[in-house]
Amino acid sequence: MQVKINGKEIELKFGVKFTRELDKIAGLDVQGASFGMGLTKTIPALNTADPAALSDVIYAATSTVLSFRPSQDDVDDFIDGYEGDLEKLFDDVIAEMGKANAIKVALKNAQA
Repeated sequence: MQVKINGKEIELKFGVKFTRELDKIAGLDVQGASFGMGLTKTIPALNTADPAALSDVIYAATSTVLSFRPSQDDVDDFIDGYEGDLEKLFDDVIAEMGKANAIKVALKNAQA
């Protein structure tokens, strides 16, 4: 899946690197100890159309971009200024996540 942020087409990848990055952004941290759980916390938020969760997912999915990785603010601005159907963007992101071997089981279990 590709999105256009700051005039640049960016490929979103939902693999293990995405999961690790999402854990850093939205994971559970207790007294300095990281417990992951980024997917577990984020999937329900995506399903309720939480724009902050969508921003976190898109930002984490850019973790493999080498030439130009947008900042979290860039992604927030992308969502704030999105001219298409925002509900469809949520659906498209969730559908792409469901295709990724590394996370499709977690996504399926969270939606059960």
